[in-house]
Amino acid sequence: MKAEYDLSSLKSRKNPYAAKLKKPVSMRLSEDVVEYFKGMAGEAGVPYQSLIDLYLRDCMVNHRKIRITWPSDRA
Repeated sequence: MKAEYDLSSLKSRKNPYAAKLKKPVSMRLSEDVVEYFKGMAGEAGVPYQSLIDLYLRDCMVNHRKIRITWPSDRA
């Protein structure tokens, strides 16, 4: 193994998979929800968007389903 390598002749190129790693989306989230994840993200030392992504990925991997019950319509 050489002590030093000359990389000046190499050409840089973009990662062809980078665009497929994450998809930008716009979402409307409640202010208190955003603050909650920002607080947790600060404690964990990660960006809050990454924390939300990790949480949603955990839900997906574990096939978590949300149960929503609405009050029955009263006539």
